[in-house]
Amino acid sequence: MSDDRVTQTPHTTVIERRGGGGVLIGLAVLLAVIVGAYLLLVRNDSEVAKNNAITSAAKSVGDTADKAGAAVDRAAK
Repeated sequence: MSDDRVTQTPHTTVIERRGGGGVLIGLAVLLAVIVGAYLLLVRNDSEVAKNNAITSAAKSVGDTADKAGAAVDRAAK
């Protein structure tokens, strides 16, 4: 009888792993949206405060002009 020869060749099994890059990109986009919204709201609040200050100053100037006009009228009489 002849002897059977069994030859085993070494092999490598490659298992591809999915990275977490999609989650990381998603978190970065979410963070960018949150920061952008915050900056937009802060700028809007700043604009409102500036507009309120200008309105108040204009009213004060108007009141002062009215008082000056009344004083001139009283002095002219």
